[in-house]
Amino acid sequence: MFEQLISFAGALEAQTGLSQFWWGNVVMIAIGAGMIYLAVSKGYEPLLLVGIGFSCIISNIPGSDLILPGGLFHYAYQGVALLIIPPLIFFGVGAMTDFGPMIANPKLVILGAAAHLGIFVALIGAKALGFTIHEAGAIGIIGGADGPMAIFVTMKLAPHLLPQVSVAAYSYMALMPLIQPPVMRLLTTHEERLITMKQTRPISRLEKIAFPIVIGVIVNLFFPPVAPLITMLMLGNLFKEVLVTDRLAKTAANDVMNIIIIILTVAIGSTMAADKFLTVKTIEIVVLGLVAFVFGTASGVVGAKIMNLFLKEKINPLLGSAGIASVPIAARVSHIVALRENKENYLIYHAMGPNLAGVFGTAISGGIMLALLGVK
Repeated sequence: MFEQLISFAGALEAQTGLSQFWWGNVVMIAIGAGMIYLAVSKGYEPLLLVGIGFSCIISNIPGSDLILPGGLFHYAYQGVALLIIPPLIFFGVGAMTDFGPMIANPKLVILGAAAHLGIFVALIGAKALGFTIHEAGAIGIIGGADGPMAIFVTMKLAPHLLPQVSVAAYSYMALMPLIQPPVMRLLTTHEERLITMKQTRPISRLEKIAFPIVIGVIVNLFFPPVAPLITMLMLGNLFKEVLVTDRLAKTAANDVMNIIIIILTVAIGSTMAADKFLTVKTIEIVVLGLVAFVFGTASGVVGAKIMNLFLKEKINPLLGSAGIASVPIAARVSHIVALRENKENYLIYHAMGPNLAGVFGTAISGGIMLALLGVK
């Protein structure tokens, strides 16, 4: 009887994933649980971390059919791999975004360029570590802090690195409230953080309608490699600003965006299987991504300080860190750090200017990269 029970238990174990469990699965499950913990207890971008963390846990349960061809997670990933999801994300973001701060204060666009030093630091670092130039370009784009753009460029340059690049990009975006403030405080004085910004001029409806049309034409004319993303961003924004397509704008900003976020986070987390993720290359990419974020934050802040040398009306250097493209996370971090110094210093509207400029900065960097490397 005892032998029969042992035999039955062995047969049951063979039919489950227990026999395939190894320490790597435990590590990745802990990482997934840690993401959920940060989202719930710390409030770090829960819309991203909860889905990524949960699907990371499930993808590391041996025997699960969800990540295999034909499984639900597999099809979610196909939406990313076929570059369907990234343009739709931009579509939703455009419908939620007011480009007024950038139009009203165009000099802050410079900060959107200054905060992209991290892209080139990571690219050079990746090449020095032995990655190919195409792989280095895909790794470098993490520094732009633009998840859809990182996915788009990586699928063009080095699709085999998509799991590592997408996880690094979105994880660091979610953790920006943890990564950026120490760098911002290190590079600024208390007096600089107290600088208040004057109210900007009002933007006419004509300007807001013309902006997405003009940008759409320019991007398709000069940066065709990244045109699908920016075109959808501008279309979503046009739906919002014309004021006669409210239903479409609300659908794009809410229903479409929510569905896409669910699919995206499931797709990203499902790529975090231990056997593919726990490698030396993954560690190198994750470290380079962190370095890129730190350098991008620092270069944006330093860029703002340099601008102040030539401006009569000084700008708060904390706005420089918002030049990283993660909308609106980077702008929100700038605002929060300023509020800690002065509870009446509201930077969020002004920070959206360089933050939105950062989106175009990442697109231009990605477009140039794709063009130079001969990728259409």
